[in-house]
Amino acid sequence: MELKTEILIVGGGVGGFAAALAAAEAGVSVVLTEESDWIGGQLTSQAVPPDEHGWIERFGCTASYRRFRNGVRDFYRRAYPLTEGARRQANLNPGNGWVSPLCHEPRVALAVLNEMIAPYLSNGLVRLLTEHRPVRAGTDGDRIRSVTLLDLRNGLERVVTADSYLDATELGDLLLLTGCESVTGAESQAETGEPSAPPEARPENVQAFSVCFAMEYREGEDHTIDQPADYDFWRDYAPLLQPAWPGRLLSWSITHPRLMTPHAYHFAPHGEPSRAFAGLWTYRRILDRTNFIPGAYASDITLMNVPMLDYLPGELTTADQVMRAHHIEQARELSRSFFYWLQTAAPRPDGGCGWPGLRLRGDVTGTLDGLAKMPYIRESRRLRACFTIREQDVAASCRPGRTLAETYADSVGIGYYRIDLHPSTGGDNYIDVASLPFQIPLGALIPVRLRNLLAAAKNIGTTHITNGCYRLHPVEWNIGEAAGRLAAHCLVSKRSHHEVWQSPTARADFQNLMLTRGAELAWPADLQLAEGDPHAHAMES
Repeated sequence: MELKTEILIVGGGVGGFAAALAAAEAGVSVVLTEESDWIGGQLTSQAVPPDEHGWIERFGCTASYRRFRNGVRDFYRRAYPLTEGARRQANLNPGNGWVSPLCHEPRVALAVLNEMIAPYLSNGLVRLLTEHRPVRAGTDGDRIRSVTLLDLRNGLERVVTADSYLDATELGDLLLLTGCESVTGAESQAETGEPSAPPEARPENVQAFSVCFAMEYREGEDHTIDQPADYDFWRDYAPLLQPAWPGRLLSWSITHPRLMTPHAYHFAPHGEPSRAFAGLWTYRRILDRTNFIPGAYASDITLMNVPMLDYLPGELTTADQVMRAHHIEQARELSRSFFYWLQTAAPRPDGGCGWPGLRLRGDVTGTLDGLAKMPYIRESRRLRACFTIREQDVAASCRPGRTLAETYADSVGIGYYRIDLHPSTGGDNYIDVASLPFQIPLGALIPVRLRNLLAAAKNIGTTHITNGCYRLHPVEWNIGEAAGRLAAHCLVSKRSHHEVWQSPTARADFQNLMLTRGAELAWPADLQLAEGDPHAHAMES
């Protein structure tokens, strides 16, 4: 089966969705593919509510991302039995989780995304192919000619030809299939000059991924699952990291990401206040029962995305499909084991062990086993781009006396998050570096060689280090939106991606287009950093 379109976007996560929306708004035809049966990636199939900066309610994102955020709140107001007090809150946080001012259920995010894209599915500008994975690509010199997709439901293949191709996959798969110059894992300090880079390159040293899950708590009930087959292994598993991890993975003890000292988590279902660092129950709580009329919910719903779920025995970026499936299933077994440990063995504040009343909410994540549909990916294969963002550009320690990161003449957006790297498959413990509010340079989306490919997710020209602050929800959305708009703009203006980037006049035209469509290309010069980092991201996942 063959399809032809103007833009093929491979990957329907946060970046891919934003790219498709932007291209369709420009009147360009799009085929959008996604390996899962849910679009939305981090927001939906990976079940991770947004990680955002402290200015997000006023500025610091694109207009379409703000429309998504407003849509989530409006959905709860329309469809849910909120209390009048909650309904009147302009900045309603359905879960009152303290990691973000907007903690919500994955299904609500999916509903809002489907609503946003619905007009373009209806008029035929966007064709959505869920449960499709790229398996081959055809190239001719410096141009991609086609991409072959495998329909995971029936084993059939589709060949898609397009004028422009966007890689918005979670692992940078299209970069690999097209032979695009790319990098995995950690670059050497000799190559990047970054203070936090290792002495030698380590291509398989990648941040751990996790399989998240949603759960509730029913006091006095017993919802204990069957003991997972590999529970004994994970119960006794102690990560071999440098600096050392304080004991077993399944415990309340972790390494404090900044201080690199042992740190104890607090966990008490329905017994934690809704404030920063109150504990793991409220940390990523996605439904706070007190926001709803009495009796509507017997329990809160909270999302587990914590270091105890970090899978370290293998990485996905360089693995073939067989090994990927193996590692993902083992990570799911780790998540089941952690949940079973919570139910049966986890130390309680009252001196007891376990909460058998904890219950997995697979209906919330859209699965039968109660876990998220897809693994939460923190680090992708990355583009060898026309411009690569390094630690020196964004780290506060590298820019003493500055309140903003390096400024770029080709900025197509802004973002902010600490350089936050989870323990890695190569044995590194946390790498946590204070960063400054940054820009997204257009050159980081454009390959050094291929002429009709763009990166549209966390696979842009960052390093292993700077990936740690460019990988979160609003930044990935902005990246995808910029890629989608650039691809559409180039088709209409008959310019190449490289020409727009290299020509000051053409670049300015595109930046003006981004501005008119609601992007923010620069931070306020008088920005006060403390306001934008209220939680300090000391334990974020």
